Amino acid sequence: MIPAGRRTRRARRLGQVLALGLAFALMGAGLIWGGRVWARSPVTVQVLMPAPFADATAELVSAFNREHRDVRIAVTRGPFETESVSDLAISSLLLGDSPYDLLLMDVTWTAKYAAAGWLLPLDDRLGPDALAPLAPGAREGNRIDGQLWRLPLVADMGLLYWRTDLMDAPPRTPAELVATSQELQRQGQVRWGYVWQGRQYEGLSCVFLEVLHGFGGAWGPVGPGFGLDTAAASEAAAWLRGLVDSGVSPPAVANFAEPEALQSFEAGEAAFLRNWPYAWQELQGPGSRVAGRVGVTTMVAQPGEPHGATQGSWGLSVLAGSRHPAEAVQVLQALTGEASQRQLVERWGYTPTLTALFDDPELVERRPLLPVLRAALEEAVLRPINPGYAQLSDIVQRQLSGVITGDTPPERAMARAGRSSRQLLEASGQRQPEDLSEKQPEKQEVAP
Repeated sequence: MIPAGRRTRRARRLGQVLALGLAFALMGAGLIWGGRVWARSPVTVQVLMPAPFADATAELVSAFNREHRDVRIAVTRGPFETESVSDLAISSLLLGDSPYDLLLMDVTWTAKYAAAGWLLPLDDRLGPDALAPLAPGAREGNRIDGQLWRLPLVADMGLLYWRTDLMDAPPRTPAELVATSQELQRQGQVRWGYVWQGRQYEGLSCVFLEVLHGFGGAWGPVGPGFGLDTAAASEAAAWLRGLVDSGVSPPAVANFAEPEALQSFEAGEAAFLRNWPYAWQELQGPGSRVAGRVGVTTMVAQPGEPHGATQGSWGLSVLAGSRHPAEAVQVLQALTGEASQRQLVERWGYTPTLTALFDDPELVERRPLLPVLRAALEEAVLRPINPGYAQLSDIVQRQLSGVITGDTPPERAMARAGRSSRQLLEASGQRQPEDLSEKQPEKQEVAP
């Protein structure tokens, strides 16, 4: 039997050892230091966003940070220009020590970033049904080679705006758009029929994709010259040039981006406008001469062809070098969730990606454009899903710019675009399906 005094000393020593062990454990967890108890420092998830999205999500980020003690969001407000944001992200990735955990990406970036190994696959973290809640058009462009790399935050698609005070219904074919424009111009109702984005930049590629789709063509690995050296592509380019030649579109459209086209239509100068969903709110503002007199629909197409709308969604991806991938996924889910998307729709006029929001009667009542946006999203057309998309787009822009200004005949321009695209793909080790390009007779003209 152990004497009582010895038992007391042994219990005291055991208690001291346990207390010391607990103290070291708490110090390791960041909960105690210098005799004072502290909460563990939260993990900070760094997110890079273009400036407009950083502004629109500021309240969402603040709310998340108030509600979570263990995870915080820090947003880097990137440039306004889309490609400038991509350049900033790529610069940090090439240095090998990017500070960012999450990147808000345009849909056209996904293939390039995934091929470079810069993104973390999301299937294991989000499950096989991560895209199931999305509207069909919003599901496209997020999964490449069977793996999920991106979850959409907002949708975007090309739309045709038309003057409801000048016509009872919008045109549904290219010929109808031209005929209606010319009649309204003849009557002196408008100066121009149709304004769109003709400047040599990504907006021109989006316009061309919609027109090409409406003429029965496709831009991608579907035939000779990546779908560009075709009759449909030449007809689409010729139609765009014809808008200028006929006076339906102003010659200055060759320098129009979204703001210039919107300004012309907002001033009451034109009957039709090609733009994105954001333009709706702008056209209803106090300075707009067409407020309350604007309808929205999808783009025109030849009889029997589908009405396409360029899909331009923005979504979040986790960078492969993230130090906090689990927390980054948590933030991704919060920002793309239903509550966040609802706020972006209600307060900022963005287009949601979740089917539940398109079906919400109260939200539709507050945002009556949602059914039109849903229809357009269901007809959305993707630009080529290819790591070299930026270069492919630059080829198309350069050739189309020559067509619009009258410097290059449409057929010659599209032959050049197709040949240059094929050469680019071959140089990068890519081959077209069934080697279709090699079955076509090679033209002798050398592209500049």
